Amino acid sequence: MEEKMGLIRKARQHDSSAFSELMQQYGPSMYKVAKAILKNDEDAADAMQETALSCWEKIGTLKKEQYFKTWLIRILINHCNTIYKKRSRYVLDQLLPESAVWEDAYANVEWMELLRCLKEKYRKVIVLYYVEGFRIREIADLLGISESAVKERLSTARKNMERYYARGKGEVICEKI
Repeated sequence: MEEKMGLIRKARQHDSSAFSELMQQYGPSMYKVAKAILKNDEDAADAMQETALSCWEKIGTLKKEQYFKTWLIRILINHCNTIYKKRSRYVLDQLLPESAVWEDAYANVEWMELLRCLKEKYRKVIVLYYVEGFRIREIADLLGISESAVKERLSTARKNMERYYARGKGEVICEKI
């Protein structure tokens, strides 16, 4: 942890190698969040690239080093939302091809299918809570909503995921509930 704090301090002084190391360390977390929101690798990569550029330019606005990951993910979510809105104006979501490579293919395909069934607002909180390990308060800050709204979205998402899975008797049936 102290090593990351040292890297963050150096990055705040515009040390490019320290910043690059931070981006490498947080890259997998950024990818998971971006992929969950945008649903494809190309858009996720674009959002990550834009996030890195924005963070480099605005690193001086980071108030507390211990909140670097929260700050980074908030910027990423904003870029993802911008890309998602632009894309949804031009292309129907169903027409986008989706591809993924996972270590445990079967379990991850099933997980991704369940996530795909959820509306974006539910998918975000599920990924931030279960995949990235953010606390409810942190998610509320990241998304600009109340803690009770985060709890409600988590609850609704869990119930919907359970229904999607139960409806298919062990397979995911992604019909709108």
